[in-house]
Amino acid sequence: MSNEVNNRYSDAQLEEFRVLILEKIEKAQEQLQLIQSAYKNDSNNGTDDTSPTFKAFDEGSEVMSKETSSQLAIRQEKFIRDLKNAIIRIENKTYGICRVTNKLINPERLKLVPHATLSIEAKNMQK
Repeated sequence: MSNEVNNRYSDAQLEEFRVLILEKIEKAQEQLQLIQSAYKNDSNNGTDDTSPTFKAFDEGSEVMSKETSSQLAIRQEKFIRDLKNAIIRIENKTYGICRVTNKLINPERLKLVPHATLSIEAKNMQK
C-alpha cells in the first residue's frame, strides 16, 4: 500500500486532511459563538416586563439552559483544541499514526473523526 511508505501519509494526503480540518475548525468556531451567545443571553427574550410568576419560571429555565450551554461550549472548545492539535500533527508529519499501534489510521476514519489519534484496533483494545 502506498500510504505505508515510512509509515505516514503522503504530503498530498496530509494537505487534504489539513483542508478538511480547517473547514471543521471554522464551522466549530461559528457554532461555539452561537452557543456562547445563548449562554450570555445576548438576545433578550423580552420577559423584563411580564408578570413576576412567569418570570420566576423563566429564570429557572434560564439557569438550566445556561448550564447546558456552558457544557456545550466546553465540549466545543475541546473539539476545536483537538482539531488544532491535529493540524500540529500534520505539520509534524505524524498525523494519522495511531499512538498505540504506530500503524496508519484508516483514512475513512480520519475523514469522519479527523482528530482521531487511535485506530479502531487500538480503540477495541481499550474495551
